[in-house]
Amino acid sequence: MLVTFIMTRTSPIDPALQMVGEHASQSTYEAARLQLGLDQPLPVQFLIYLKNAATGEFGTAISTGQPVISDIARTFPATLELATVAIVLAASFGLALGIAAALKPGSVLDAAARLVSLIGYSTPIFWLGLLMLLLFYARLHWAPGPGRLDVTYAYTVEQVTGFGLIDTWLSGSAGAFSNAVGHLVLPALVLAFYGMAGIARLTRAAILAELNQEYTVSARAKGASRMRVVFVHVLPNIKGTLLTVVALAYASLLEGAVFTETVFAWPGIGRYLTTAMFSGDMPAILGATLVVGAAIVLLNALTDFAVGRIEGARRR
Repeated sequence: MLVTFIMTRTSPIDPALQMVGEHASQSTYEAARLQLGLDQPLPVQFLIYLKNAATGEFGTAISTGQPVISDIARTFPATLELATVAIVLAASFGLALGIAAALKPGSVLDAAARLVSLIGYSTPIFWLGLLMLLLFYARLHWAPGPGRLDVTYAYTVEQVTGFGLIDTWLSGSAGAFSNAVGHLVLPALVLAFYGMAGIARLTRAAILAELNQEYTVSARAKGASRMRVVFVHVLPNIKGTLLTVVALAYASLLEGAVFTETVFAWPGIGRYLTTAMFSGDMPAILGATLVVGAAIVLLNALTDFAVGRIEGARRR
């Protein structure tokens, strides 16, 4: 909060000028400065911001004219839905790929898994998103275009939970639900590919490290196959590590959704933050950054708690 606040306050963008416009009178400009508290010293401004943030008051977004907290409540479920679907795909394929590579180290499969991981880490996520849109939407017409729903359904489906899949399902319209799934596929796959790369690489490394331990060497000496050792002995012992790997990937997807949402016009908090940055909307930037940071801190805390319980149960 401190770093973000200082960066926004010391940037060349004037929040008061953004609010009133370049052609406003001096008196209007000064009134905006007073309203935003910009006449106070920087430490006092930060204390006022902390006091307001503690009550959920992040100010009014300049770009939308709505309270920032309302904008966040509207956009964050879309980001959470996209990142959650992506991490399910990433964990499923990443764990399977990592385990398969560890079962046959040095093989063609292992080399292919490492190559996929390298490509996943190296490919710019916005470039991959544009490529997917060009191929599957513009050329092949296999997927719907950008956005969350077609215009046909966007204004007829009631926003109950903020999660597109749930709301379209509750609407009872099979066409709306199918359309929501279609719009979700491409951005989720782009994010999942990025997350899968890290999960596969770290899963492979964790399994290979355990295969050099005394208990696995002993099991192999007794005649157990490599596959049995991995599934019966190694995987139960590294559940905490795998959970941490997946949780870290989930956190990175919440952050990485900024580029994906911009490319696919996905109405989540990442796109909201990008729009706020381009328009110099300081209240929106501060509020969105705080919420994303808080979500990542909470996710890490829950992961630490779960890993602690797993490790405690294993020792008992």
